[in-house]
Amino acid sequence: MTAGNRRYRRTACTGLALALPLAALAACGGSGSGSDASAEAGSGKGTISVWAHQGQKSEDTALQNAVKSFNSSQSTIKVELKLIPGNDYTKTITATDASKLPDVMEFDGPTMANFVYNKKLAPIDSYVSAGTLDNATPANKKQGEIGGKHYGLGMYDSGLGIYGNKKLLDAAGIKYPKGLSDDWTAAQFTDALKALKAKDSDGKVLDLQEGNGLATEWGTYGFSPVVWSAGGSLLKNGKAAGALDTPAVVSALKTFQSWKPYVDPNTDGNAFTKGRVALSWVGHWMYPAYSQALGKNLVVLPLPDFGNGPKTGQGSWAWGIGANTKNGKAAGAFLDYLLNDTNVTAMTTANGAPPATTSALAKSPLYKQGRPLQLFADQLAKPCGDSDIAKSCVATTRPVTAGYPTVTAKFSEALNSVYGGADPKEALAKAARAIDQDFSDNAGYKIP
Repeated sequence: MTAGNRRYRRTACTGLALALPLAALAACGGSGSGSDASAEAGSGKGTISVWAHQGQKSEDTALQNAVKSFNSSQSTIKVELKLIPGNDYTKTITATDASKLPDVMEFDGPTMANFVYNKKLAPIDSYVSAGTLDNATPANKKQGEIGGKHYGLGMYDSGLGIYGNKKLLDAAGIKYPKGLSDDWTAAQFTDALKALKAKDSDGKVLDLQEGNGLATEWGTYGFSPVVWSAGGSLLKNGKAAGALDTPAVVSALKTFQSWKPYVDPNTDGNAFTKGRVALSWVGHWMYPAYSQALGKNLVVLPLPDFGNGPKTGQGSWAWGIGANTKNGKAAGAFLDYLLNDTNVTAMTTANGAPPATTSALAKSPLYKQGRPLQLFADQLAKPCGDSDIAKSCVATTRPVTAGYPTVTAKFSEALNSVYGGADPKEALAKAARAIDQDFSDNAGYKIP
C-alpha cells in the first residue's frame, strides 16, 4: 500500500474494516442491557493506564510527548501509556473483558457505540471539564454522543473532497467550484469528466482510490456521501429499508456507476501526482503528497451535489474513559490536558488532519480561513450528525450504532457490486434487507 493508503487507515477509520467476524464485534462482551454508570470518580490521584493505537511514527511521538509533559507538569497523577499496533487495536479492545480495560482508551470513531453497548466505555461528561467539551468542534461532539451523553472526543477529525489539477482543468475549459457555495451538481461533474476525457489520451481522468477496495471501510467512508447527498441515509430510525434504497439513492448510484469508464485504477498510487488524472476523490490525508507534486496547480473542491447538498464523511480516532475505571477524575484530568491546544496542534501537525477543537482549528496554518484546506474546515463547521441529514449541513457522521459493522459491510458490498455492473436497485434492496434482518435479530442494538 502507498503511504497515503496507510495514513487513511489510521486517520479515517478503516480499522473498522473489521478483521473480526462482524457478528463477533457486535456480540462480544454480552448484551447491551443495564446501566453504563459503572465508572467511579476515585481520588483524582495515582497511576492511570492509557491505551492507544500505534500509528505513524510522528503520531506516536506526539502522543508520547504529551504523556511525558503531563507527567512532569504535576505530581498527583502518573499516566502509563501502552501502544498497541493499529491493525490489532480494535480486536484487542473487543477481546478484552471490560474489567481488564484501561482507565483511558483511544478508539476508532465508528466502534464507539459498540463499546458502549458492551459496557466498555463510560460517559465522560462528569470527568472532563466544561471547557474541554465546549472547545470540541460540533462535528467532533456529534461523533462522540449517544442519547445526550458524550463517550468520546477526538484530537483530530477527517474530511473528503476532490483534489483537482488546475492546469488540466483549465486546458479542458472546465469551470470548477471555488467552495461549498458553488459546488458541482452530479450532472456537472459528469460533464466535467466528459470534457476531460476529450483532452486525455486514455480517457481515464478520475481517481477514486480504487486500490483501497470498495467493499471495505473506504467504500463506506468515501462514498456514503453520495447516499446522503441524494437525500438518503445508511440507516434511519434503526432501519435501512426506505432510507438506503430510495429511488433517489438508486439514481445516484447509477450515476456513480456511469463514472467507471473515466476511472484510472491507480494501481501504482500515482495517478494524480503524475498527472494521469485531473481529479482525485479522496480526503485530507493526501494533501501533503499532492501539494508537493502539483504546487500552485492544486485546487481543493467539494464533492458533487446529488440534490440534497454536498456532503462529506467525518470522524476519526477518539478518546474515552473505560467503564470500569476506579479513577474517573484522574482520567478526565488527563483528557483535559491531552485535548489542549499544544497537544492537539502537535498531533495534527504530525498527521496533517483537521484539528477537532475550535481553538486549534482557528489557528491551523492549513485549515484556517484563507489557507489551502479551508474547505475541510468549512465542511466540518456544518455538521449533520447521523440522522435528519438536511440540505444545509455537510459533514455527516457514520451511523452511531452498535450494529455499524453490519451496516458498513452490507453497504460497501452493495457499492462494490454496483461499481462492478450490478443493478443499483437490486443491490441496495438486498443490503437494506440484510441490515434490517440483523438489527431485528439483535433487538435494534438498543443502548439504554
